[in-house]
Amino acid sequence: MSHPEHAQAAGAADAHAQAHIRCSGLWKHYGRGPSRMTALQAVDLAIAPNEFVTLVGASGCGKSTLLRTIGGLESHDAGELVVDGRAVDGPGPDRAMVFQHYSLYPWLTVIDNIKFSRRLAVHTQDRSSADVEAASGRADALLRLMGLGHVAHAYPGQLSGGMQQRVAIARALMSRPPVLLMDEPFGALDAQTREVMHDLILHVHRLERTTIVFVTHDVEEALYLGQRVVLMAPRPGRIDSIHAVPLGPRRSQDMKLAPEFVALKREVLARIRATSGLQTDHELLEQLSQAATLDQTR
Repeated sequence: MSHPEHAQAAGAADAHAQAHIRCSGLWKHYGRGPSRMTALQAVDLAIAPNEFVTLVGASGCGKSTLLRTIGGLESHDAGELVVDGRAVDGPGPDRAMVFQHYSLYPWLTVIDNIKFSRRLAVHTQDRSSADVEAASGRADALLRLMGLGHVAHAYPGQLSGGMQQRVAIARALMSRPPVLLMDEPFGALDAQTREVMHDLILHVHRLERTTIVFVTHDVEEALYLGQRVVLMAPRPGRIDSIHAVPLGPRRSQDMKLAPEFVALKREVLARIRATSGLQTDHELLEQLSQAATLDQTR
């Protein structure tokens, strides 16, 4: 006789084994001795191929540290981190990163910024003329995909923040990385531009079929973009809960008004407040307001 809990455990183990990105018992510390701080504590996370996962949580919860560790920019002290079946021991061309600050080369045009990764040694070994031609076609395709055709020969300083971030994303996608890691890439943009970028990155995800891990402080952004939302808690940084987003792959801004979206947003926000200790003390705020009113009437 089979037992449901055994079947569930076997299914979870199978999903973990087939994951594109797999973290098992991941620990990360900063410092030594009494001043040592645990940035990541026993992180277990499996991300499937072509999945879009968002990491959200209060400041200091380790979400950017986890992202940078997956990218190979940070080392881990214990546990296992595997991408596509290979242990991560540093950066690699299979993982591209996009940061909040665009890090474009101001002396290069838009098209040359996008093509820049093709100059790196890892991409130039044994390269033929056919490879060069294919890369040029890839850059032109990304220009069109990101809506940058009309500014191909402009310089970064001539572009808005949203346009610069489009260039940064196109550059990251140039080498067709299987994994795209994004650390609050839209945090510096205004609300309207951010919504446009949300729909653009979802479109890119459908076309490129890239596995995306996306860090954000914005719960609404996390829910709108992610197929799953990983909520992290601080002190020490750890995974508190994982929430499946009940939206289909084709999304529109109107979905943010759906009852199930609003309910999940409320649930995630409440959990962030609970895990971070940032509960609002309405009684204390009322007392402060009353005291301020009394001072004004004296």
